[in-house]
Amino acid sequence: QEDRVCFSLPGVSKKDFDGFKKLFHRFLQVKGPSVDWPKIHRPPEDSIQPYDKIAALPLPDSLADSLNKLVVVKLNGGLGTSMGCKGPKSLISVRNENTFLDLTVQQIEHLNKKYNTDVPLVLMNSFNTDEDTKKILQKYTHHRVKIHTFNQSRYPRINKESLLPVATDIGMMGENADVWYPPGHGDIYASFYNSGLLDQLITEGKEYIFVSNIDNLGATVDLNILHHLVSQPNGKRCEFIMEVTDKTRADVKGGTLIQYDNKLRLLEIAQVPKAHVDEFKSVTKFKIFNTNNLWISLGAIKRLQEQNAMDMEIIVNPKTLDGGQNVIQLETAVGAAIKSFDNALGINVPRSRFLPVKTVSDLLLVMSNLYSLEAGSLTMSQKREFPTTPHVKLGSSFTKVQEYQTRFESIPDMLELDHLTVSGDVTFGKQVSLKGTVIIIANHGDRIDIPAGTILENKIVSGNLRILDH
Repeated sequence: QEDRVCFSLPGVSKKDFDGFKKLFHRFLQVKGPSVDWPKIHRPPEDSIQPYDKIAALPLPDSLADSLNKLVVVKLNGGLGTSMGCKGPKSLISVRNENTFLDLTVQQIEHLNKKYNTDVPLVLMNSFNTDEDTKKILQKYTHHRVKIHTFNQSRYPRINKESLLPVATDIGMMGENADVWYPPGHGDIYASFYNSGLLDQLITEGKEYIFVSNIDNLGATVDLNILHHLVSQPNGKRCEFIMEVTDKTRADVKGGTLIQYDNKLRLLEIAQVPKAHVDEFKSVTKFKIFNTNNLWISLGAIKRLQEQNAMDMEIIVNPKTLDGGQNVIQLETAVGAAIKSFDNALGINVPRSRFLPVKTVSDLLLVMSNLYSLEAGSLTMSQKREFPTTPHVKLGSSFTKVQEYQTRFESIPDMLELDHLTVSGDVTFGKQVSLKGTVIIIANHGDRIDIPAGTILENKIVSGNLRILDH
Protein backbone atom coordinates (compact mmCIF):
# COMPACT_ATOMS: atom_id res chain seq x y z
CA GLN A 1 0.00 0.00 0.00
CA GLU A 2 2.82 2.40 0.79
CA ASP A 3 4.18 2.02 -2.74
CA ARG A 4 0.79 2.90 -4.16
CA VAL A 5 0.74 5.99 -1.94
CA CYS A 6 4.22 6.82 -3.14
CA PHE A 7 3.45 6.71 -6.84
CA SER A 8 0.24 8.71 -6.50
CA LEU A 9 2.09 11.79 -5.18
CA PRO A 10 4.75 12.84 -7.69
CA GLY A 11 6.28 16.23 -7.02
CA VAL A 12 5.47 16.64 -3.34
CA SER A 13 8.63 17.87 -1.62
CA LYS A 14 10.81 14.90 -0.68
CA LYS A 15 10.96 15.93 2.97
CA ASP A 16 7.17 16.21 3.15
CA PHE A 17 6.78 12.83 1.50
CA ASP A 18 9.33 11.14 3.76
CA GLY A 19 7.61 12.62 6.81
CA PHE A 20 4.17 11.51 5.66
CA LYS A 21 5.44 8.04 4.77
CA LYS A 22 6.89 7.63 8.26
CA LEU A 23 3.68 8.82 9.93
CA PHE A 24 1.48 6.67 7.68
CA HIS A 25 3.65 3.62 8.32
CA ARG A 26 3.32 4.08 12.09
CA PHE A 27 -0.44 4.60 11.71
CA LEU A 28 -0.78 1.21 9.95
CA GLN A 29 1.12 -0.50 12.77
CA VAL A 30 -0.67 1.04 15.77
CA LYS A 31 -4.20 -0.08 16.55
CA GLY A 32 -6.55 1.05 19.31
CA PRO A 33 -5.89 3.55 22.12
CA SER A 34 -2.21 4.21 22.67
CA VAL A 35 -2.27 3.97 26.47
CA ASP A 36 -2.72 1.06 28.82
CA TRP A 37 -5.01 2.64 31.43
CA PRO A 38 -3.79 0.74 34.54
CA LYS A 39 -0.22 1.97 33.86
CA ILE A 40 -1.25 5.62 34.28
CA HIS A 41 -0.08 7.29 37.47
CA ARG A 42 -0.16 10.78 38.86
CA PRO A 43 3.13 12.56 38.23
CA PRO A 44 5.54 12.60 41.21
CA GLU A 45 5.33 15.75 43.35
CA ASP A 46 8.61 17.27 42.16
CA SER A 47 7.86 16.78 38.45
CA ILE A 48 5.26 19.57 38.45
CA GLN A 49 6.53 22.64 40.28
CA PRO A 50 4.24 25.45 41.49
CA TYR A 51 5.01 28.70 39.68
CA ASP A 52 5.29 30.58 43.00
CA LYS A 53 8.28 28.45 43.98
CA ILE A 54 10.08 29.34 40.74
CA ALA A 55 9.07 33.01 40.95
CA ALA A 56 10.45 33.21 44.52
CA LEU A 57 14.03 32.81 43.30
CA PRO A 58 15.74 36.19 42.90
CA LEU A 59 16.42 37.23 39.31
CA PRO A 60 20.02 38.15 38.45
CA ASP A 61 20.97 41.78 37.80
CA SER A 62 21.60 41.03 34.17
CA LEU A 63 18.77 39.27 32.39
CA ALA A 64 20.23 40.14 29.00
CA ASP A 65 22.45 37.03 28.92
CA SER A 66 19.46 34.74 29.46
CA LEU A 67 17.25 36.61 26.99
CA ASN A 68 19.93 36.47 24.31
CA LYS A 69 19.72 32.66 24.48
CA LEU A 70 15.97 32.73 23.77
CA VAL A 71 13.87 32.52 20.60
CA VAL A 72 10.10 33.10 20.68
CA VAL A 73 8.19 30.73 18.37
CA LYS A 74 4.50 31.26 17.59
CA LEU A 75 2.33 28.59 16.00
CA ASN A 76 0.78 30.50 13.10
CA GLY A 77 -0.74 27.78 10.92
CA GLY A 78 -4.42 28.41 11.67
CA LEU A 79 -7.08 30.30 9.75
CA GLY A 80 -9.75 32.55 11.26
CA THR A 81 -12.60 30.39 9.95
CA SER A 82 -14.03 29.57 13.40
CA MET A 83 -14.63 33.32 13.83
CA GLY A 84 -16.01 33.85 10.34
CA CYS A 85 -12.83 35.47 9.01
CA LYS A 86 -10.83 34.74 5.88
CA GLY A 87 -7.03 34.45 6.02
CA PRO A 88 -4.65 33.79 8.94
CA LYS A 89 -6.17 33.99 12.41
CA SER A 90 -3.15 36.00 13.59
CA LEU A 91 -4.29 38.95 11.44
CA ILE A 92 -7.64 39.41 13.25
CA SER A 93 -7.84 42.64 15.29
CA VAL A 94 -8.18 41.88 18.97
CA ARG A 95 -7.56 45.15 20.79
CA ASN A 96 -7.39 48.81 19.68
CA GLU A 97 -6.97 47.70 16.04
CA ASN A 98 -3.98 45.54 17.05
CA THR A 99 -3.88 42.00 15.65
CA PHE A 100 -2.50 38.92 17.45
CA LEU A 101 0.67 39.38 15.41
CA ASP A 102 0.95 43.10 16.28
CA LEU A 103 0.70 42.32 20.00
CA THR A 104 3.36 39.59 19.72
CA VAL A 105 5.78 41.94 17.93
CA GLN A 106 5.13 44.70 20.50
CA GLN A 107 5.85 42.34 23.42
CA ILE A 108 9.19 41.16 22.02
CA GLU A 109 10.23 44.61 20.86
CA HIS A 110 9.54 45.91 24.39
CA LEU A 111 11.85 43.20 25.85
CA ASN A 112 14.59 43.94 23.33
CA LYS A 113 14.50 47.68 24.03
CA LYS A 114 14.22 47.36 27.81
CA TYR A 115 17.08 44.85 28.22
CA ASN A 116 19.07 45.78 25.09
CA THR A 117 18.77 42.22 23.73
CA ASP A 118 18.16 40.41 20.47
CA VAL A 119 15.24 38.01 21.00
CA PRO A 120 14.00 36.97 17.55
CA LEU A 121 10.45 35.94 16.63
CA VAL A 122 9.90 32.80 14.57
CA LEU A 123 6.52 32.07 12.99
CA MET A 124 5.60 28.52 12.01
CA ASN A 125 3.24 29.11 9.08
CA SER A 126 1.23 26.58 7.12
CA PHE A 127 0.50 26.61 3.40
CA ASN A 128 -2.82 28.23 4.42
CA THR A 129 -1.21 31.23 6.14
CA ASP A 130 2.27 31.68 4.65
CA GLU A 131 1.54 34.03 1.75
CA ASP A 132 -0.75 36.43 3.67
CA THR A 133 1.59 36.47 6.69
CA LYS A 134 4.67 37.26 4.60
CA LYS A 135 2.89 40.21 2.94
CA ILE A 136 2.05 41.73 6.32
CA LEU A 137 5.56 41.21 7.78
CA GLN A 138 6.88 44.12 5.72
CA LYS A 139 5.22 46.53 8.11
CA TYR A 140 7.55 45.43 10.93
CA THR A 141 10.83 46.12 9.11
CA HIS A 142 11.65 49.09 11.37
CA HIS A 143 10.69 47.35 14.61
CA ARG A 144 13.39 46.11 16.92
CA VAL A 145 12.71 42.43 16.42
CA LYS A 146 14.09 40.03 13.81
CA ILE A 147 11.34 37.91 12.32
CA HIS A 148 11.92 34.53 10.67
CA THR A 149 9.37 32.14 9.22
CA PHE A 150 9.33 28.50 8.22
CA ASN A 151 6.56 26.32 6.89
CA GLN A 152 4.79 23.32 8.32
CA SER A 153 4.62 20.23 6.14
CA ARG A 154 1.83 19.63 3.64
CA TYR A 155 0.38 16.12 3.89
CA PRO A 156 -2.41 14.41 1.91
CA ARG A 157 -5.74 13.59 3.53
CA ILE A 158 -6.54 9.91 3.12
CA ASN A 159 -9.78 8.16 2.28
CA LYS A 160 -11.24 6.61 5.44
CA GLU A 161 -12.12 3.32 3.70
CA SER A 162 -9.32 2.73 1.18
CA LEU A 163 -6.61 4.55 3.19
CA LEU A 164 -5.36 6.06 -0.07
CA PRO A 165 -4.74 9.79 -0.62
CA VAL A 166 -7.74 11.59 -2.10
CA ALA A 167 -5.47 14.02 -4.00
CA THR A 168 -5.34 13.35 -7.73
CA ASP A 169 -2.30 15.61 -8.27
CA ILE A 170 -0.17 18.00 -6.23
CA GLY A 171 -2.20 21.07 -7.18
CA MET A 172 -3.91 23.11 -4.47
CA MET A 173 -6.70 24.66 -6.53
CA GLY A 174 -10.19 23.59 -7.61
CA GLU A 175 -11.22 20.14 -6.49
CA ASN A 176 -7.82 19.66 -4.85
CA ALA A 177 -8.24 22.67 -2.55
CA ASP A 178 -9.19 20.65 0.53
CA VAL A 179 -7.29 17.39 0.04
CA TRP A 180 -4.10 18.63 1.76
CA TYR A 181 -3.63 19.58 5.40
CA PRO A 182 -0.92 20.81 7.81
CA PRO A 183 -0.29 17.86 10.18
CA GLY A 184 -0.75 19.49 13.59
CA HIS A 185 1.79 21.45 15.65
CA GLY A 186 3.82 18.33 16.48
CA ASP A 187 5.25 18.84 13.01
CA ILE A 188 7.29 21.78 14.41
CA TYR A 189 10.33 19.63 15.25
CA ALA A 190 10.87 18.15 11.79
CA SER A 191 9.87 21.29 9.86
CA PHE A 192 12.03 23.60 12.01
CA TYR A 193 14.99 21.24 11.64
CA ASN A 194 14.49 20.69 7.90
CA SER A 195 14.19 24.43 7.21
CA GLY A 196 17.80 25.01 8.31
CA LEU A 197 16.61 27.74 10.69
CA LEU A 198 17.18 25.61 13.79
CA ASP A 199 20.90 25.19 12.94
CA GLN A 200 21.19 28.88 12.08
CA LEU A 201 19.80 29.92 15.50
CA ILE A 202 22.08 27.48 17.35
CA THR A 203 25.05 29.00 15.46
CA GLU A 204 23.87 32.44 16.68
CA GLY A 205 24.12 31.24 20.29
CA LYS A 206 20.43 30.56 20.90
CA GLU A 207 19.66 27.73 23.34
CA TYR A 208 15.92 27.66 24.04
CA ILE A 209 12.65 28.29 22.25
CA PHE A 210 9.47 29.47 23.95
CA VAL A 211 6.62 28.01 21.87
CA SER A 212 2.96 28.95 22.13
CA ASN A 213 -0.21 29.33 20.09
CA ILE A 214 -0.43 32.80 18.55
CA ASP A 215 -4.04 33.12 19.77
CA ASN A 216 -3.05 32.64 23.44
CA LEU A 217 -2.73 36.24 24.61
CA GLY A 218 -1.43 35.10 28.01
CA ALA A 219 1.68 33.48 26.53
CA THR A 220 4.26 36.20 27.08
CA VAL A 221 7.97 35.65 27.81
CA ASP A 222 8.20 34.89 31.54
CA LEU A 223 11.56 35.90 32.99
CA ASN A 224 11.22 33.65 36.05
CA ILE A 225 10.73 30.51 33.96
CA LEU A 226 13.54 31.53 31.61
CA HIS A 227 15.90 32.11 34.54
CA HIS A 228 14.95 28.73 36.04
CA LEU A 229 15.86 27.07 32.73
CA VAL A 230 19.25 28.68 32.19
CA SER A 231 20.38 28.54 35.82
CA GLN A 232 20.25 24.71 36.09
CA PRO A 233 23.62 22.96 36.48
CA ASN A 234 24.74 21.30 33.23
CA GLY A 235 24.05 17.66 34.16
CA LYS A 236 20.55 18.56 35.34
CA ARG A 237 19.67 20.82 32.40
CA CYS A 238 15.95 20.77 31.85
CA GLU A 239 15.30 20.20 28.13
CA PHE A 240 11.55 20.70 28.18
CA ILE A 241 9.16 22.71 30.36
CA MET A 242 5.42 22.47 29.89
CA GLU A 243 3.30 25.18 31.48
CA VAL A 244 0.17 23.62 32.95
CA THR A 245 -2.64 25.27 34.90
CA ASP A 246 -5.51 24.13 37.11
CA LYS A 247 -8.52 22.70 35.31
CA THR A 248 -11.92 24.32 35.54
CA ARG A 249 -15.14 22.83 34.16
CA ALA A 250 -14.43 24.62 30.88
CA ASP A 251 -11.16 22.73 30.37
CA VAL A 252 -12.24 19.11 30.75
CA LYS A 253 -11.03 18.21 27.25
CA GLY A 254 -7.51 19.64 27.65
CA GLY A 255 -4.50 17.28 27.63
CA THR A 256 -3.01 16.46 31.04
CA LEU A 257 0.38 15.33 32.39
CA ILE A 258 0.73 11.77 33.68
CA GLN A 259 3.53 9.47 34.79
CA TYR A 260 3.78 6.50 32.39
CA ASP A 261 6.66 4.03 32.17
CA ASN A 262 8.63 6.30 34.53
CA LYS A 263 8.41 9.25 32.14
CA LEU A 264 6.36 12.44 32.23
CA ARG A 265 3.87 12.12 29.40
CA LEU A 266 1.05 14.15 27.84
CA LEU A 267 -2.31 12.38 27.74
CA GLU A 268 -4.82 13.77 25.24
CA ILE A 269 -8.53 12.95 25.20
CA ALA A 270 -8.13 11.29 21.77
CA GLN A 271 -5.86 8.64 23.36
CA VAL A 272 -8.25 7.73 26.16
CA PRO A 273 -10.22 4.47 25.85
CA LYS A 274 -13.98 5.22 25.66
CA ALA A 275 -14.68 3.55 29.00
CA HIS A 276 -12.37 6.03 30.76
CA VAL A 277 -13.35 9.33 29.10
CA ASP A 278 -15.45 10.49 32.08
CA GLU A 279 -12.59 9.70 34.44
CA PHE A 280 -10.23 11.69 32.19
CA LYS A 281 -12.59 14.69 32.32
CA SER A 282 -12.85 14.59 36.11
CA VAL A 283 -11.28 17.56 37.85
CA THR A 284 -10.39 15.46 40.90
CA LYS A 285 -8.11 12.83 39.32
CA PHE A 286 -6.53 14.98 36.61
CA LYS A 287 -6.27 18.43 38.14
CA ILE A 288 -4.20 20.25 35.54
CA PHE A 289 -4.10 20.68 31.77
CA ASN A 290 -1.52 21.68 29.17
CA THR A 291 -1.59 25.36 28.14
CA ASN A 292 0.67 24.58 25.14
CA ASN A 293 3.18 27.17 26.40
CA LEU A 294 6.41 25.18 26.09
CA TRP A 295 10.09 25.93 26.70
CA ILE A 296 12.32 23.56 24.74
CA SER A 297 16.08 23.15 24.27
CA LEU A 298 17.21 23.75 20.68
CA GLY A 299 20.19 21.41 21.08
CA ALA A 300 17.88 18.64 22.30
CA ILE A 301 15.54 19.07 19.32
CA LYS A 302 18.54 18.77 16.98
CA ARG A 303 19.81 15.65 18.79
CA LEU A 304 16.41 13.91 18.80
CA GLN A 305 15.74 14.75 15.14
CA GLU A 306 19.14 13.43 14.09
CA GLN A 307 18.67 10.25 16.14
CA ASN A 308 15.13 9.85 14.79
CA ALA A 309 14.07 9.57 18.45
CA MET A 310 11.22 12.10 18.65
CA ASP A 311 8.30 10.02 19.84
CA MET A 312 4.77 11.45 19.49
CA GLU A 313 1.46 9.60 19.47
CA ILE A 314 -0.58 9.85 16.29
CA ILE A 315 -3.86 11.72 16.50
CA VAL A 316 -6.34 10.43 13.91
CA ASN A 317 -8.61 13.32 12.99
CA PRO A 318 -11.72 12.35 10.97
CA LYS A 319 -13.12 14.99 8.57
CA THR A 320 -15.88 15.15 5.98
CA LEU A 321 -15.01 17.06 2.80
CA ASP A 322 -17.51 19.41 1.14
CA GLY A 323 -18.54 16.68 -1.32
CA GLY A 324 -19.43 14.37 1.59
CA GLN A 325 -16.32 12.17 1.32
CA ASN A 326 -15.05 10.79 4.66
CA VAL A 327 -11.32 11.27 5.13
CA ILE A 328 -8.81 11.08 7.94
CA GLN A 329 -5.82 13.26 8.59
CA LEU A 330 -2.90 12.08 10.70
CA GLU A 331 -1.56 14.65 13.16
CA THR A 332 0.79 14.97 16.12
CA ALA A 333 0.87 17.45 19.02
CA VAL A 334 3.99 19.42 20.00
CA GLY A 335 3.59 18.66 23.73
CA ALA A 336 3.40 14.90 23.15
CA ALA A 337 7.18 14.81 22.60
CA ILE A 338 7.79 15.67 26.28
CA LYS A 339 8.65 12.03 27.03
CA SER A 340 11.58 12.12 24.58
CA PHE A 341 13.40 14.94 26.41
CA ASP A 342 15.66 14.70 29.48
CA ASN A 343 14.69 16.19 32.85
CA ALA A 344 11.30 17.36 31.56
CA LEU A 345 9.30 19.45 34.00
CA GLY A 346 5.78 20.79 34.37
CA ILE A 347 5.23 24.23 35.93
CA ASN A 348 1.79 24.97 37.33
CA VAL A 349 1.31 28.59 36.21
CA PRO A 350 -1.43 31.11 37.05
CA ARG A 351 -4.50 31.00 34.82
CA SER A 352 -3.50 34.41 33.42
CA ARG A 353 -0.88 32.65 31.25
CA PHE A 354 -3.71 30.92 29.40
CA LEU A 355 -5.92 33.43 27.60
CA PRO A 356 -6.85 31.84 24.28
CA VAL A 357 -9.15 33.58 21.81
CA LYS A 358 -10.96 30.74 20.03
CA THR A 359 -14.43 32.28 19.69
CA VAL A 360 -16.13 35.65 19.47
CA SER A 361 -17.12 35.20 23.14
CA ASP A 362 -13.40 35.12 24.03
CA LEU A 363 -12.86 38.17 21.83
CA LEU A 364 -15.48 40.16 23.76
CA LEU A 365 -13.60 39.46 27.01
CA VAL A 366 -10.19 40.61 25.72
CA MET A 367 -11.64 43.73 24.07
CA SER A 368 -13.38 44.81 27.27
CA ASN A 369 -12.23 46.86 30.28
CA LEU A 370 -11.53 43.59 32.14
CA TYR A 371 -8.04 43.81 30.65
CA SER A 372 -5.55 46.61 30.27
CA LEU A 373 -2.96 46.62 27.50
CA GLU A 374 0.65 47.61 28.00
CA ALA A 375 3.56 46.94 25.62
CA GLY A 376 1.54 44.28 23.80
CA SER A 377 0.64 42.38 27.01
CA LEU A 378 -2.88 42.05 28.39
CA THR A 379 -3.29 41.96 32.15
CA MET A 380 -6.43 41.69 34.26
CA SER A 381 -7.56 45.15 35.33
CA GLN A 382 -6.64 46.20 38.89
CA LYS A 383 -10.23 47.44 39.24
CA ARG A 384 -11.68 43.93 39.09
CA GLU A 385 -12.13 42.69 42.64
CA PHE A 386 -11.57 38.98 41.96
CA PRO A 387 -9.20 37.53 39.37
CA THR A 388 -11.52 34.98 37.72
CA THR A 389 -12.65 35.53 34.13
CA PRO A 390 -16.41 35.86 33.58
CA HIS A 391 -18.18 33.09 31.69
CA VAL A 392 -19.44 34.53 28.39
CA LYS A 393 -21.67 32.66 25.95
CA LEU A 394 -22.77 34.57 22.84
CA GLY A 395 -25.32 32.83 20.62
CA SER A 396 -25.20 31.97 16.93
CA SER A 397 -26.03 35.56 15.84
CA PHE A 398 -22.56 36.52 17.09
CA THR A 399 -20.36 33.76 15.62
CA LYS A 400 -18.76 35.90 12.93
CA VAL A 401 -16.56 38.85 13.87
CA GLN A 402 -18.37 41.16 11.42
CA GLU A 403 -21.83 40.34 12.86
CA TYR A 404 -20.46 40.77 16.35
CA GLN A 405 -19.06 44.21 15.53
CA THR A 406 -22.43 45.46 14.24
CA ARG A 407 -24.21 44.27 17.40
CA PHE A 408 -22.07 46.25 19.86
CA GLU A 409 -21.99 50.04 19.44
CA SER A 410 -19.28 49.93 22.09
CA ILE A 411 -17.94 47.12 24.28
CA PRO A 412 -19.92 46.97 27.55
CA ASP A 413 -18.36 47.61 30.96
CA MET A 414 -17.75 44.08 32.33
CA LEU A 415 -15.64 44.76 35.41
CA GLU A 416 -18.24 43.28 37.76
CA LEU A 417 -19.62 40.60 35.44
CA ASP A 418 -19.73 36.91 36.45
CA HIS A 419 -21.79 35.34 33.71
CA LEU A 420 -23.27 36.54 30.42
CA THR A 421 -25.49 34.53 28.07
CA VAL A 422 -26.91 36.16 24.94
CA SER A 423 -29.16 34.32 22.51
CA GLY A 424 -31.04 35.51 19.43
CA ASP A 425 -31.23 38.90 17.72
CA VAL A 426 -29.74 41.23 20.35
CA THR A 427 -27.89 44.55 20.00
CA PHE A 428 -26.09 46.69 22.59
CA GLY A 429 -26.07 50.50 22.64
CA LYS A 430 -23.13 52.61 23.84
CA GLN A 431 -21.83 52.46 27.41
CA VAL A 432 -23.88 49.51 28.63
CA SER A 433 -22.77 48.07 31.98
CA LEU A 434 -23.16 44.36 32.81
CA LYS A 435 -22.82 43.08 36.39
CA GLY A 436 -23.32 39.75 38.16
CA THR A 437 -25.29 37.27 36.03
CA VAL A 438 -26.99 38.67 32.94
CA ILE A 439 -29.06 36.53 30.56
CA ILE A 440 -30.57 38.07 27.43
CA ILE A 441 -32.78 35.89 25.25
CA ALA A 442 -34.62 37.13 22.17
CA ASN A 443 -37.04 34.50 20.90
CA HIS A 444 -37.19 33.60 17.23
CA GLY A 445 -38.62 36.55 15.30
CA ASP A 446 -38.14 38.98 18.22
CA ARG A 447 -35.38 41.49 18.68
CA ILE A 448 -33.92 43.06 21.80
CA ASP A 449 -32.04 46.38 21.68
CA ILE A 450 -30.29 47.15 24.96
CA PRO A 451 -30.49 50.98 25.21
CA ALA A 452 -27.36 53.13 25.57
CA GLY A 453 -26.27 53.65 29.16
CA THR A 454 -28.26 50.69 30.54
CA ILE A 455 -26.97 49.02 33.71
CA LEU A 456 -28.01 45.36 33.95
CA GLU A 457 -27.21 43.68 37.26
CA ASN A 458 -28.40 40.09 37.89
CA LYS A 459 -31.11 40.42 35.24
CA ILE A 460 -32.85 38.15 32.77
CA VAL A 461 -34.11 40.05 29.71
CA SER A 462 -36.47 38.26 27.35
CA GLY A 463 -39.24 38.94 24.87
CA ASN A 464 -39.10 41.85 22.45
CA LEU A 465 -37.52 45.26 23.00
CA ARG A 466 -37.19 47.47 19.93
CA ILE A 467 -35.76 50.96 20.10
CA LEU A 468 -36.52 52.90 16.95
CA ASP A 469 -35.12 56.26 15.95
CA HIS A 470 -37.83 58.91 16.25
